[in-house]
Formats: sequence, C-alpha cells, structure tokens
Amino acid sequence: MKQQAGALLSSIRIERGSDRKISVQLYMGLREIILTGGLEAGKRLPASRTLAKEIGVSRTTVIDAIDRLVSEGMLVSRVGAGTYVSDVLAPPQTNAQQRDAPKDEQAEPQLSHRFTVALDSFAPRQRLPHKSQAFITALPALEAFPMTHWARISARHLRGNRDEMMGYGPPQGLDRLRRSIASHLNAARGIRCRPEQIFITSGAQQAFSVIGRVLLNNGDKVWYENPGAIGAGNALVANGARLVPVPVDGDGLDVEQGLQLAPDFRLAFVTPSHQQPLGHVMSLPRRLALLEAAKAANAMIVEDDYDGEFHFSDRVQPALKSIDTQDRVIYVGTFSKTLFPSVRLGFILSPGSLVPVFDQVFTSWISGPSTATQAIVSDFMDEGQFATHIRMMRRLYKARYDVLIEAANSLPSSIRVQQTRSGFHTTAYLDPCVDAGALVEQAKGRNVITAPLARYCLAPVEQNALVLGFGSAKPDGIQAGLKILSGLPALDI
Repeated sequence: MKQQAGALLSSIRIERGSDRKISVQLYMGLREIILTGGLEAGKRLPASRTLAKEIGVSRTTVIDAIDRLVSEGMLVSRVGAGTYVSDVLAPPQTNAQQRDAPKDEQAEPQLSHRFTVALDSFAPRQRLPHKSQAFITALPALEAFPMTHWARISARHLRGNRDEMMGYGPPQGLDRLRRSIASHLNAARGIRCRPEQIFITSGAQQAFSVIGRVLLNNGDKVWYENPGAIGAGNALVANGARLVPVPVDGDGLDVEQGLQLAPDFRLAFVTPSHQQPLGHVMSLPRRLALLEAAKAANAMIVEDDYDGEFHFSDRVQPALKSIDTQDRVIYVGTFSKTLFPSVRLGFILSPGSLVPVFDQVFTSWISGPSTATQAIVSDFMDEGQFATHIRMMRRLYKARYDVLIEAANSLPSSIRVQQTRSGFHTTAYLDPCVDAGALVEQAKGRNVITAPLARYCLAPVEQNALVLGFGSAKPDGIQAGLKILSGLPALDI
C-alpha cells in the first residue's frame, strides 16, 4: 500500500463566507506557515489530493495555491517526487542555534533623538471604533453621502486620460482642485486667497506634520488648546514641538493665560470655528487678541477648520484667516468631514510669505493624494454637488442635534448636555462626583461608545464631561443611546 507523506497542515482555516477566494485563503495560509518556520526548507508537502481532503477543498483549489507558491520560488515541484519547501528559505543557522542565541544580542533600533523625545510626549490616543453609531465622534453621516453622483464623476475620470489619472500629478496638487478650493473658501468662508496658496495634502494630519517641519525647531513652544485635538498635537510633537496647554473657556483659547505661560511661543494651534472638543466658537475680541499676541511674539497661528462648514446659527463667525491682516494664519482644511474620511484629502492655505517655501517643500519631497481623487473632488465641487451636499448635511445634523437636545431632557440631573452652534459633536457635563471613566466603560458594555473629556487634555481641567458625537447616529440611535446612558449605575449618585 502506497504511504501518504507530507506535513500535517490542519492549522489552515478556510472561511467559507469570506469575500476572499478559497484558493487565495489557502495560498496565504501556506505562505504564512512557510515564512514563520512552520515548514522548514526541504520539507515535503502532502499530495494535492491528501491536502484537499484534509482541508476540505477541491484539488483544483490546492493546485492553484501551490502553483502560485512555486512561481514565487517558495515551493519546488519535483516530477514523481512531490512538492517541497525551497532550500532558498533555509536560515543561515539551525533552529537549535536560533533558540540558544541570547536575546540581548538582538539589535536595538536606533531612533532619532527628536522622535525618542516625541514618543515620551505623545498624548495617548486610544482609537475609538469608527462606525456609525451613538456617540462616535468625528464621523459624518456616511449613509447620506450622494454616492450616485460621486460614482458618475469617478467613472468619467477613470475612463479618461491615463497619463493624467495614473501618472505623477503636480506635487502641490491638481491645479483645478486648487482653484475650486480657493473659490469655495472665498464664497463660503470669507477668505480671499489665490489658488497658488493652496497645497493639497493626504488629510489634515499630513498638513500639520508639514507645517511642523517647516516652522519648528526642537523645543519650540506651541500654544495648544487644553482640552484640544489629539492627532494634531501628536503631529506637532513628532516635529519637535513643546506643547503648552492653554486653557479654553466659552470665548475660546485664553490668550492672557497663554501669554503668562509662554510669551515666547513660536506657534499657536486653534480650532476657532468649533473648538475641539468643547464646541465653543472663539469670540471676535479673543481672535483679535490672538492675532496681536502672534504679532508681538513674531509667531504663526495654525487654524484647524475641521468642521466649520456645519453651522446651525444664523450668526456665523467668519474664519480666523478671513480677518488676518498680518499674514500670520496658516489655514488647514479637510474633506474628511465634508465628504468622507477615507478620501484622505486635506489642504494647507499658506500665507503669501510662505508660499515659496511650501512650493519648494512640496516640489522636493512630498507626494500628495491620488490625482484621480483630486480630479473627482474638483468636479464634485465645480458641478455644484459639494454645495448641495453641505446644505443637506447642515439640515441633517441640525435635525439630529435637535433630537439629542430633546432626548437629553430625560437624563438624570448628574449629566447635562451642552448646546452648540455647529459641527456634529458636543459635550455632556457631569457632576464632579461622577466617575467619567467608569461611565464610559459601562456604556461600552451596552454598545454605546463615548469618550471622557480627559482623553483630550494635556493637563488636568476642572470640567468633568463626556464628548458625544451625533452626526453618524440616526435619530432612533441617539434616543436609544441616551436612554442607555441615563440608566447606567455611574450616574446614580
């Protein structure tokens, strides 16, 4: 009786309901076993019929996976003798030698001094689930996006000129998208600018990183809102910034406090249209004071206008950049909220004095987002779809906000939802004796996701609060989420 030879490979699991083809799953499973040492060089695989039977797939599927690995050089097929793991994958020393090698001989990675310091200074950023539900923050209403129009424009461009859509586009960004953005900023945000001041980035975080590299030396002081946005702070820290936590009140960043803490600041980072995360709008006197402080310190200001398009009030404050007569504000915008996050598209609006610098930086070493994506967004804006979408989303977010405020009336007195005038998140203030961390964990156990205000703080603050996103949750989800919150033990004081 002929013996069946070859390794047992029963650890390979095939997911029948997966979108990935079974042959691809088998190929990846075999490849993983080989690369991690589960099959050593020279080891024989079982016959294709045997392997097919053991895993529960067709022989054709097994042959297809093995042929791919043979073509990659990981397996060697010998006529009449079977299929073996290639000798090329043999390690330079035996497995016993590897096991016996002392661990202290392993090379330690040598990080740059700047990044070693940054790793110790990064604000903790536990990633929240990014799916549409109560009360996820920073996620727009994806189900309301006009995908039909987007798909039509996309198809037109993807069938178009391949050199333009698939080649290396202009490093500063597609000219027509820069014109579209400049026109929109003028009409919608009151910012007069030229297309050549616009530099397209792969999202706002890349923009903050580029600004930090251009402007900051190691240890330079940066006024930073406390509480404030986490990601932007980490991007600046990675480029040498020493963040100075400046308190925020109902008028925005407290300029007087900033001057007391660090009068020699190099940069100020603010979210004046809708403070992240408290939701306040920076008052005009505070904006003027910030501009004056920057002038006195010869500093620059980064304005992050991450969701300023979505305002509810008839009295809309203009962008800080629109009243900048000293050319000190670097305006950063993103399409993650106005379109959708995975579009990975943002931009820097540079002051005129820095245009030659950014132009050289982008020309020399920065690669921007997909040219095809930029072309699609430009047409989406020029054909009026963007403006239509913004108007619709303002109405939708206002309706969801109204549901939130109305449902909040039934909450216990130990939690009070703060009213806001824009965006799609707000804060819910808690009594001092409420344990915000325990409340968050209890809510998570009931599939309600929220975040404590402390998550956004560089230094402790007096406020005890949660941050509630309402943009991605439908009205019934908002109502159900608040009902769950109201019944949690942490609020029972």
